[in-house]
Parts: sequence; C-alpha cells; structure tokens
Amino acid sequence: MKPARTVTHIEVPYTWSNVINGEWVAELLQARLDEWCPKLFGYHMLKLGGLSAELTSSHCNIQHQISVDRLSPKRTIVADALELPFIEKSFDACLLMHQLDYAVDPHGLLREIDRVMVDDGYLVLSGNNPLSLLGLRGLLPWNRHQAPWTGKMYLPFRINDWLRLLNYEVVYQETFAIVPATRHLACAAWFEHVLSEPLSAVGSLYFIVARKRTCPLKLIKPTWKLRRQLAPLRINCRTQVEKTCTKTPPRS
Repeated sequence: MKPARTVTHIEVPYTWSNVINGEWVAELLQARLDEWCPKLFGYHMLKLGGLSAELTSSHCNIQHQISVDRLSPKRTIVADALELPFIEKSFDACLLMHQLDYAVDPHGLLREIDRVMVDDGYLVLSGNNPLSLLGLRGLLPWNRHQAPWTGKMYLPFRINDWLRLLNYEVVYQETFAIVPATRHLACAAWFEHVLSEPLSAVGSLYFIVARKRTCPLKLIKPTWKLRRQLAPLRINCRTQVEKTCTKTPPRS
C-alpha cells in the first residue's frame, strides 16, 4: 500500500466546475447532505475547502458556518487547511467534501480537524473510490492531468482506519454512483437502481459520517470501600487486685 503523504504538488479544485462531471457529483452529495444536516446540532460549523463551501447546508440547525479556502469565492476565511487559525475544540461539525483526495498530508489534515473539533462532534466527508469505474478511468493517459484523477483516491475502509485511530466512530457510510454520469441520465439512474445492491462496494463515490468519541484518560475508581480489618479495642483491663494495690495505705 502506497503511503498517503506525498511531496509532489497537487492542484486542488476550488469549484465543482473544475472537476469532470463535478455538477453531477455535487447533486448526489447535496442529496445526502440534506438528509444529514437536520441531525447536526451545535453552535459552529466548519466547511473546509471550496468544494465544501459550494454545497448548501441551510437545513442545518447550526447557524454559524465558516468556509475556509484559498481561492474559492464563497470562502469567509483565507487559511491553510493544515494550519487552521482556530483554538482547540471550536466547531461542532465539519464538512470535508473531496478534500482528502487532494491533500498532500491527509493524516495531518485529519489531525488538524480533530484538534478544532469538540467532543462528540460530527465529521462529514466524501471522496472518490479507486475501486470503481471512475478510478479505472484514471489509468488512461489523457485523464491523468484532469481532476479528479490528479489527486489520490483512497478506499473507504482505509479512511475508516484513519478515523478509528483518532477515536472516531463511523455512524453512517455509503458507496454509490456505480455508473458514471452520461448524457442519458435516465438510463444511468435505472442502472444505478438495479446495481446498487449487488455492486455497492464498487461505487465511484463514498459518503461517511463519523462522530468524535473521547475516552477518559483517568481511571474511574470504584465507589465501594474495603472492609476494615478487625482490631482489638483499647479498654481498661486492670483487675481488682491491681486496683487494691494501687490504693494508698491508711494513716497510722
């Protein structure tokens, strides 16, 4: 298995129009995001990357939402994803749409997100599945210089391993888009409905919802107490003879 970290520069797309079939992918992700947004609660939400910023989260109960990117016109803060300008445990939820595929250090990106995430916070992420028709198209030489094949695709179970190392619980996972988008959307939708059950593992896209779980570092001691050992009581054991001996003799 190839290491996730790389030293080569990866061009990160900041809008879905820069990705092949990006509008189609955004529609599929938006449908799943609309289903999960009402389930997210808190005060602050972080949208990391331009692709995350273009997705609508108006149905979310979290009103204060911040978008971080360098080039996206919908950004609210310009910053590097590996060095977020926020204190620890600042956000209750984070959207990470197709950002791990273009990250130079995906492990460092997840650790930085974990730093600013509160306990029991939600991480919603997505990406491209290399074990799919979309991933196989990246083997063609004329597709290697176009997004999404310019990035690195990771298998969903590998993403799950990274999340477990950070004490995240995967509460929902779905792999979909088995048939890539074509001009005949009706036929593609029919094939997707027929093949979704037997071939769900080879879908082109994955959608994961994970929740941060924090284990206490200090052991909780039991509340019960040990039974005390038997000890003799300190009582006056002097006999009657000792009492008479200690009496003063009468005066003559």
